[in-house]
This record gives sequence, structure tokens and C-alpha cells, in this order.
Amino acid sequence: MACIPGKLRFNLHAIYAETDGEKVERNQLRPEHFKKWMSWSRQNDVCLDFNPTYFAHPKADDGSTLSSADDSIRQFWIDHGIACRRIAEAMGRSQGEACVINHWIPDGAKDHPADRWGPRKLLANALDEILAAEVDSTFCVDAVESKLFGIGSEDYVVGSHEFYMGYGLTRDVMVCLDMGHFHPTETIHDKLSALLTFGDRALLHVSRGIRWDSDHVVIFNDDVKNVFLELKRGNALNRVDVALDFFDASMNRIGAWTIGTRSARKAMLYALLDPTERLHELEGEGNQAAKLGLIEEMKTMPFAAVWDMFCLYQNVPVGTEWISEMQKYDKKIRVERT
Repeated sequence: MACIPGKLRFNLHAIYAETDGEKVERNQLRPEHFKKWMSWSRQNDVCLDFNPTYFAHPKADDGSTLSSADDSIRQFWIDHGIACRRIAEAMGRSQGEACVINHWIPDGAKDHPADRWGPRKLLANALDEILAAEVDSTFCVDAVESKLFGIGSEDYVVGSHEFYMGYGLTRDVMVCLDMGHFHPTETIHDKLSALLTFGDRALLHVSRGIRWDSDHVVIFNDDVKNVFLELKRGNALNRVDVALDFFDASMNRIGAWTIGTRSARKAMLYALLDPTERLHELEGEGNQAAKLGLIEEMKTMPFAAVWDMFCLYQNVPVGTEWISEMQKYDKKIRVERT
């Protein structure tokens, strides 16, 4: 956190509950199992967001949770979703602003399913039951997240992009777009104007997929820049909630978090410096050459100097200084924990 400029939020999964050694099933989780997290949040002025954990559990071993044809398994996960919404509401009350809770499930099939319709009807009904549980929407804001495919669901994913687009827009629930959950050559920046034409808000998971949904560490690449440029040019920066999503455990976690978060912040800053009004004017005049020329010249403008000054004002390492800070941390602190 000391290496990252700007205000931060922290996202928790339900499996991060602290139960003091007591075994508590996921459908029995309560706000008190996260009281230490809420205390940490207030002490550090870092608001929390939340995720139910609909995976890594015996009742998810067959690849189905909220779409399971087994009524008892489906009810278990419905109860988990309801419990998590009440936890999110408690987090929101504790921090004095909304906690975003994002629902993602791994349900799908590795090879051709005979029935693609039934699981989706079950999923829609299960989500309806979860969302019907009474919570204060001032403090708990729901989102649903799609996926193209994953390991074990290569052929069919119940919660596809089209499914959740329809569900979210008809239920007034935020749709989450994860940059790593689409075709390897598919980007999401063009989807934003389509989605936000009909929905008020969206949740973004900024990630970096390579060949498949691998969620590599976020870097300052064209995909990330284009997402925030599109939001800036559509005057929609205040209509999205942004989270980072990277599971790559092949490198130092301090390094991964710092690279990913600083890169996302760089992309936001790059977008804020975009001459949007002038570009709109040139396009409206039909002056395509001047518009493209200005876009190209912006690429070599002294953006890095603005970023460095921002870091300086925020009292965090400038440039590559954070790398030496990470290495010092490794030698003095992290090595004693392994």
C-alpha cells in the first residue's frame, strides 16, 4: 500500500472469514466472522468490497452450484449468496459507503451438454431468490459476472455474457465485465458504450488474459488504456466500479499488487489527460486527419512526468524506486514469514 498512490479499496472473498478455529459452513457465515476485517478497514480508511465463494468446495465438485439440478446443493449456494449479501451490507454500514458484492459461479460443462436451457433457468431463479433477500441497497450493491470458458467448462458456461447482460438489465443489477473472461482476441472497451446505454452502472475487473482466462498481472498496455479512454470519452468514469483481478502466483505478491495497481492508475491518469472535447470537435467537423493526428501526438506527450508528480504528491516511490523498497521488504520481513 505504501507503494501505491491514491485512495484504495480492498476486495474480500467469503473464504477469508475469521472464525477463530471454529468450522463454519459457507451458508452459515455471518457479519461477525468479518468483524476484524471491518475494524481494519476503518482504522486504515480502506473500504471493503466482497465476493461470495461459489467454488473450491465439495458441493461444487461436479461443476455446478446455483444451476445445480440437485435441489439441496442449489439451496446451499442460494443460502450462501444470501448470507454474503448480509455480510456486504454490514461492511457497507461499517465503512459508511456501499460495499459492492460480485456474484461469479464456475458452473458449466467440459463437453457438449444435451440441455443448455435448464441450467440457465435454474440459475436465473436462484439469483432471483438471492436478490429477494432484504438488504439495504445503500450499503450493498450487487453485480453479476460472466465468463466465456474455463478449465472444466470449455464447451458451456451457464453464466455467459449474454445471460448476464439480459439478467442484469432486466433486474437492475450491475453487470461485471472481466477483461480476461472473453475470447483471447476480444477486448471490452467497445462493450462499455453498449452496456451503459441501457444500464446505469457497471463493474469492471481489470485483468490481463493470455491465450485463455489466466488473469496475469495487469500492465499498462493498450487494452487497459483503451478501457479508461472509452470511459473518459463517454463521460462515464463515475458510472463504473473498478476492481483488479489477477491470480498469477508465479511472482512476488507485493510486486504483483504494486505493478497491477500502479498500471491501472496510470491508465486512469492517461485517460484523464485525453483532449476529449477537442477530439469530439474535430470528429464533428469531419476532420478525420486532424483527429487521428492529435490522438497519435498524445501518445508521446510527457505523461510520465505527470505520473511522477502525482506519486511525489502522494508520498509514494517515484519511478522504479518502489522496486528497491520491495526488495528491502523481502529481505527484512517476508523472509521471516516463510
